[in-house]
Amino acid sequence: MTEHAVVIAGGGPTGMMLAGELALAGVDVAIVERRASQDLPGSRAGGLHSRTIEILDQRGIADRFLAEGQKAQVAGFGATRLDISDFPTRHNYGLGLWQKHIERILAGWVGELPVTFYRGREVTGFTQDDTGVDVNVSDGQRLRAQYLVGCDGGRSVVRKAAGIEFPGWDPTTSALIAEVEMTEEPELGIRRTPTGTHAIGKVEYEIKDGEVVYAKGGKVGVMLTEPHIGTNDPTLRDLSEGLIAVYGTDYGIHSPTMISRFTDMTRQAAAYRDRRVLLGGDAAHVHSPVGGQGLNTGVQDAVNLGWKLAQVVKRTSPESLLDTYHAERHPVAARVLRNTMAQVALMRADDRTEALRDSVSELLSMDEPRKRFAAMMSDLDIHYDLGEGHPLVGRRMPDLDLVTADGPLRVFTLLHHARPVLLNLGEPGGFDITPWADRVQLIDAKYVGAWELPVLGAVPAPTAVLIRPDGYVAWVGEQTQPGLADALTTWFGSPTAA
Repeated sequence: MTEHAVVIAGGGPTGMMLAGELALAGVDVAIVERRASQDLPGSRAGGLHSRTIEILDQRGIADRFLAEGQKAQVAGFGATRLDISDFPTRHNYGLGLWQKHIERILAGWVGELPVTFYRGREVTGFTQDDTGVDVNVSDGQRLRAQYLVGCDGGRSVVRKAAGIEFPGWDPTTSALIAEVEMTEEPELGIRRTPTGTHAIGKVEYEIKDGEVVYAKGGKVGVMLTEPHIGTNDPTLRDLSEGLIAVYGTDYGIHSPTMISRFTDMTRQAAAYRDRRVLLGGDAAHVHSPVGGQGLNTGVQDAVNLGWKLAQVVKRTSPESLLDTYHAERHPVAARVLRNTMAQVALMRADDRTEALRDSVSELLSMDEPRKRFAAMMSDLDIHYDLGEGHPLVGRRMPDLDLVTADGPLRVFTLLHHARPVLLNLGEPGGFDITPWADRVQLIDAKYVGAWELPVLGAVPAPTAVLIRPDGYVAWVGEQTQPGLADALTTWFGSPTAA
């Protein structure tokens, strides 16, 4: 039996991001992935929201994605686009990039780290005891891990084997999604009919002055809302009949790369943890793809869990730290479920919904509602309940341009290795964190400028900030240290931890 500290079921974006986080912390981690390679047929979903780009920037890899994607204002609610170009973030935009490219770039990063892959195999079950988990793999191999994390999608074998309930709402609509070739040039763009919303676009495109410009010829992406909820495995004939029903022609479709179906089924795991088994990404929450939030939520699950799981594995923190993963991330995904259900309702194709959609669009054209909803859709307003105090506590740390004794430095640069930071912006030498010096970076710096958060606006400038590896603020203080030792112990282990 082969042993690893952590085994991850599933090597999609969530699984890979989690593996990278654990590897950065020096944890022996392995991914069991059913695909023989990272190749993903077709274009599928895509796009990174502002907060996800920030998280990638915190690890020093955002430029890899920015070099291949298209910057654009991708945030939206229903049919209403929401501009975040005035938001106080270095990345006040989204990124148009197909999931197959996101996965390829992530795999390149993970490949630079000590991560073991078991490809062409999948987790089929497990048994857990007080010290670990025996993981059954489809080729008959067995792995032993201290912890198993199910990042194996909406039909998660890990979630089902753990007996974790998956309550929610059954689908009310379904849509075909495909990547094909066409002998005729199709009508590009969005069309609404009594059956719903449909779209045709080229796989290869550019975004110029906020407008999508498609390349001539090449692969075509198709999305067709079905008149009834589909249950069969979709075929090229189903796609052809759907196109004819909506457009009067199938444009000579042929050579499909991918044909699939999605629904608005909406479910969330009742618990993100059962003892030594945890869930992340689609294994923990599924919903309509409207708003492009699924992949982003999963990647952020991974970054919240990774450093906590690493500290528990290394025994610097008690197992109870893992309970904060559910406490923090479950409410975030619950809100995603609610906003996707609301958006699906707004996209229904009847006159009354059209009137409602117009009213919502008018409301979101106003500055305050626009900021609130745009911050929600781009994940820039996430607020973990870490107690009362300064408005920064529990929120993302801004990427400030600092001045240090060694020269200029960005806050996100300090997070590249996924280590916590105590940032002292007051008099140098004002803090003594010797018992945690092996775990927490103490940085003396100066910052001259406004402190501004999305939606909240300007906040008082703190003297010191304790930043978790995921980029969220755990403690804010002044010249003295009240509460600092408690915060350090809570998040990064006791002073006597090995």
